[in-house]
Amino acid sequence: MERDELFDAMGRSIIDGDAEVAASLAEEAIAAGVEPLAAINQGYVPGINVIGEEFSCERVFLPQLVLAGEAMKAAIGVLEPEMTKAGSSREIEGRVVLATVAGDIHDIGKTLVGTMLAAHGFEVFDLGVDVPTATIVAKVQEVDADLVGVSALLTTTMLVQKEVVAALDASGLRPRVKIMVGGAAVTPEWVDQIGADGFGQDAIAAVAMARDLVGARV
Repeated sequence: MERDELFDAMGRSIIDGDAEVAASLAEEAIAAGVEPLAAINQGYVPGINVIGEEFSCERVFLPQLVLAGEAMKAAIGVLEPEMTKAGSSREIEGRVVLATVAGDIHDIGKTLVGTMLAAHGFEVFDLGVDVPTATIVAKVQEVDADLVGVSALLTTTMLVQKEVVAALDASGLRPRVKIMVGGAAVTPEWVDQIGADGFGQDAIAAVAMARDLVGARV
């Protein structure tokens, strides 16, 4: 397969949400001597951009977005070890710590946001669900994060998002570290009320917000 054809097929594998094909094409690229970074930026990223635009325009829906994210993860999983061996790496947009707050075990939305952020060049540290506020703050300090994303589906656990903001304030990490909050009940009014910096209504909007916040960090 010619290089341009290979890149086109990579993008199509993401749009189709075919993780097996995406990983296979990554292996083919390695065997053909294609630089892993070029495969990501010229092959897979255009595909994830297409699916993101289609999702924003409501021409595809959440299941397709999830599959595209999994396909992207599969491809990067093959290519990143090769980049490490070669001493190359993608340009990092920023470091993000993600967590579902203490008392809440909802994971799907946060995981999808993490996948999409990683696909767009962020270094993501996903702490999982039911994460204590102190653990979030400690991880932010450990990795020198630029951005924190805290998810809460329940109206009761949303209050913990406010606690996280206060803890980051008290630690002296604000305003350098930006804070995104997410969850079905989160509104712009809630963001303002707790002193966070923004939220995304879906994974694509979250990526755009993350880029804006990291670009605007003090």
